[in-house]
Amino acid sequence: MSSESSTLVHDWPGRYHHIDQVLNTPGPRTDPGFLAGDGVKDFLRNKAKILVIGAGGLGCEILANLALTGFKDIHVIDMDTIDISNLNRQFLFRQKDVGKPKATVAAQFIMNRVPGVKVTPYFGKIQDKDDDYYLQFDLVICGLDSVEARRWMNATLVNLVDPEKPDSLKPMIDGGTEGFKGQARVILPTITSCYECSLDMLNKPTAFPICTIANTPRLPEHCIEWASVLEWPRVHGDKKMDTDDPDHIGWLYKVAAARAAEFKIEGVTWSLTQGVVKNIIPAIASTNAIIAGTDGVYSYTFEHEKRDDCPVCGGEAVDMTINSDTTVEQLIEILIEKQDIQIKKPSLSTSTKQIYLQAPPQLEQATRPNLEKKVSELVPPGGEITVTASTLPFSLSLRISYEA
Repeated sequence: MSSESSTLVHDWPGRYHHIDQVLNTPGPRTDPGFLAGDGVKDFLRNKAKILVIGAGGLGCEILANLALTGFKDIHVIDMDTIDISNLNRQFLFRQKDVGKPKATVAAQFIMNRVPGVKVTPYFGKIQDKDDDYYLQFDLVICGLDSVEARRWMNATLVNLVDPEKPDSLKPMIDGGTEGFKGQARVILPTITSCYECSLDMLNKPTAFPICTIANTPRLPEHCIEWASVLEWPRVHGDKKMDTDDPDHIGWLYKVAAARAAEFKIEGVTWSLTQGVVKNIIPAIASTNAIIAGTDGVYSYTFEHEKRDDCPVCGGEAVDMTINSDTTVEQLIEILIEKQDIQIKKPSLSTSTKQIYLQAPPQLEQATRPNLEKKVSELVPPGGEITVTASTLPFSLSLRISYEA
């Protein structure tokens, strides 16, 4: 249906009749004594300030649901622009919007359709905002397609909590979809398990050992990773790769195809190149709608357990036993592969020495010789290694022990 032929949702006396039936009636997953009452309804519709992170397939559904439910003050953050491939499921956008910021277009669309709702967009990264910005909201809802962004947001909200200031606790509702599968959960920072506590439940990320992609590629994916991880920084220096730029993808495809031909590997295509570097996840509009409504078909509900060694909300060091002959490079590959850690480019240090730093280039070059050294030569039994990554706002402490 075109925007010209659609009908506006007018503010009339019975507008929230169906929503009130939900709010006034205890459900199977709520406290039996729960009744929202006029005070709660007034807060939700006139005072609550909501932040939505992500204006993609899930974010579009969330924004529409919030506006039609009666929330009046909504903010939305998204760093992406609209691509023509989004239009089949991100229903707040039209062909004329291609190339424009998702947050800006989504906000204007909602305000045009739902009277009385103010949607404030921000076209940029969540990392651009400081603590004071996030403290102004009553609720944060994430419709992200990035594990790194979820981890950053989760850690930020946990760090905001001040036991002396109850209002500093900002609940986070997180949702995600992949094809016909999806999940939604509520995180109360420092009270329930946080996102980091349950990393081991995620699908194992695809990671290729550096030595394989550098020396003995066997798969087309190895050639694409070689082009993006090794060749791009070698040729372009500090210039950041933009995975949404067709010229950048084209360069990677050309370089990866040449390497594949050199090793007689078939299967490097433009679409595979784009899929590898962007980690594209299949999206289906119906799944987005179900998860955005926090409802489910054949659903299963359970409570995640808090981890004492969670680097965000736990505080205890993670015990790790490795072979006494394990090198620093091998330890890095173990960390990349480890399901409950999942750090793509870890830097390692102790309280007294830098073991290996991914950046800046000068320090990477200076610490590179350590990659071939045994960890046992650098860290005594029971010693702790601090693991950091530029994409995460926290550090992980590893307590190392050795086996023969």
